[in-house]
Amino acid sequence: MMIIEQLLGKDYRKKLVYGLDIWLPLALFGIVMFLILPMPAFLLDGALALSIAISLLMLLVILYLKESADFTGFPTMLLIATLFRLSLNVASTRLILLDGYAGNIIEAFGNFVVKGNFIVGLVVFIILVLVNFIVITKGAGRIAEVAARFTLDAMPGKQMAIDAELNAGVIDEIQAREKRKKVEGEADFYGAMDGASKFVRGDAIAGILITIINVIGGFGIGIFQRQMSVMDALELYTLLSIGDGLVSQIPALITSAATGILVTRATAKNNLGRELTGQLFFSFKAIWILAAMLGVMMFIPGFPFLPFFTLAVLFGLAAWYLPRLKDSFQSVLVEDATSKTPGSPQAKGAKANNAAPAEQPIEQLLKLDPIQVELGFGLVHLADESKNGDLLPRITGIRKNFARDMGLIVPPIKVKDNLQLQANDYRLLLKGEERTKGQIQPGQWMAMNATDSKEILKGIPTKEPVYQLPATWITAVEKKNAELKGFTVVDATTVLVTHLSETIKRNAAEILSRQDVQHLLDHLQDTHSAVINELIPAHLTVGHIHRILQNLLAEGLSIRNLPEILERISDMAPHTKNPDELSEQARQALSNAIAKQWKGEDGYIHTLSLDPEIERAISEGIRKSATEVALVLEPNFAWKLVDAFSVAIQKMTASGFHPVLVCGPQIRIALYRFLKSTFSDLAVIGFTEIPNSVPLKNFAVVNMPDAEKGNPLAT
Repeated sequence: MMIIEQLLGKDYRKKLVYGLDIWLPLALFGIVMFLILPMPAFLLDGALALSIAISLLMLLVILYLKESADFTGFPTMLLIATLFRLSLNVASTRLILLDGYAGNIIEAFGNFVVKGNFIVGLVVFIILVLVNFIVITKGAGRIAEVAARFTLDAMPGKQMAIDAELNAGVIDEIQAREKRKKVEGEADFYGAMDGASKFVRGDAIAGILITIINVIGGFGIGIFQRQMSVMDALELYTLLSIGDGLVSQIPALITSAATGILVTRATAKNNLGRELTGQLFFSFKAIWILAAMLGVMMFIPGFPFLPFFTLAVLFGLAAWYLPRLKDSFQSVLVEDATSKTPGSPQAKGAKANNAAPAEQPIEQLLKLDPIQVELGFGLVHLADESKNGDLLPRITGIRKNFARDMGLIVPPIKVKDNLQLQANDYRLLLKGEERTKGQIQPGQWMAMNATDSKEILKGIPTKEPVYQLPATWITAVEKKNAELKGFTVVDATTVLVTHLSETIKRNAAEILSRQDVQHLLDHLQDTHSAVINELIPAHLTVGHIHRILQNLLAEGLSIRNLPEILERISDMAPHTKNPDELSEQARQALSNAIAKQWKGEDGYIHTLSLDPEIERAISEGIRKSATEVALVLEPNFAWKLVDAFSVAIQKMTASGFHPVLVCGPQIRIALYRFLKSTFSDLAVIGFTEIPNSVPLKNFAVVNMPDAEKGNPLAT
């Protein structure tokens, strides 16, 4: 290091980095010079050795990739390597035809590799060319072409899956952007590989033509210019030309093999050597059967005994010993995946988990977890990061999304196993009570028909747990086919996390505790002390604020703009302390958010409205107390009102609109509570909550025949 520092100076690292930036233009300039200028034999030897080294380097890098698309520079590198080999072909052809000598490497390939027999060399060269051109190059090109087409066709489905995860809160905007970038990168990569495979094919054709030209040209020069005999000219120039062809074809063959491996490794996600080892050599029954077959074959008359006996013994020992290595092999894969070091926090945490638990105070048994996820034993690995489970980081993402989007700090979510559940079942608990449950298939994918496709997928029919949409559990093999047919495909963990996110959203009002409200107010005290000091405790208590925020969350409204909410209710707090009336005032402060939530793509809010007589009857049924607003209706009238709403909502939903009812602000909250148990998706908004800039488009009027209106009031 000191010598390098003396030569390059103290900032030698920065200079080396700058030097790495200019190697590519220098390399391309060198390739052009090889095409133009004569090259001495010793320099050609070095360049040929470099060509072989580059092809081996690309092969080794590909073997240790985790995903094919990680090597984004391979198509460009393939083009450069092909140009480099072709420039060396031109340089070697110049030396062969001018001097009858093209360096030690070409001479060694011509004499040592084929023992000086140009006929044998010709046969070997033709075989290498056929293997490269017909088998490897053609197959790799076809795979690259199909992969490019399938990847491009699957892009819409993958983009829809990312949008679904983003909307469900499984990922945030930054993660969604990264996933979209990865999808686009894969499409660009496979599209480039489709074109790059044509370079490999052209390289093989060029190698054949250059060798033929060298043989013919050398034969003519030897006879007509150097007055050599036919056999001497044929032997000298043919050996040199074939040696040159072999030197070119071997790195070309390695590069073609590397291309084929890169485009055929499809689902391999780890070190390819270890992945193949785990899949090929840990099927112990197959290895035992193979050893037995080899043992039988060694007794077949005419077959050599020793090779088959040796192989039978080796495979028998492998089948006996490999089961003892399986656990160690799996642990190595886990360590590679998690990249844990002995001194890392993960390792310290593992050591702490192995220690005997300390005795807990009995008061801890009284603690009730606000939110809990219980997993069957077949799903426990989803929460184990040492087994590549990503459930816990995704749950953390849910909490971040709720804080950002809804202004709600979701309490820590406890994940534990429950042996009383079926292997692939899970259930979600709020404050110790089961709210919902579901079942997922780990290692499989849920395909949902988002585009109304008529295709039927091969898999296990099921229903999406949140909206009960028809879906199918499919394998990774069927995944690409489903994406091409327009299905939205998500993994098992995403299904669970989406279900959890939607459950939290629907129960956000219950999850928000009074202590959470106090925490929000304490946080706001630093920036908006004036409104808090004016409001609390002079007019309202924390309990009043808690009820108001619960009302907003119950209808899916964000409380993130808490300062605006508090300022609005502080104007009305001197006149009323009824939380329901104050929450209606708070909704008016959130009018822009309400309009944005229900505005359609055409800029209108499509709504249902009430017949004036019905609205008057409902208004007369409003009953107010000191703490709430309720609606009291005559039972027969109430049932007929529900039937009328059912007809209108079905028509609106069938037309592709989300059901939204607009009514007078004095009856809004009472009517919403009356209808929500029957129509959970119905949104009820007041006329005063809609900004003047947002137009309404009435879809239908909810009414009943005059004879059925009767006496709406309770007796």
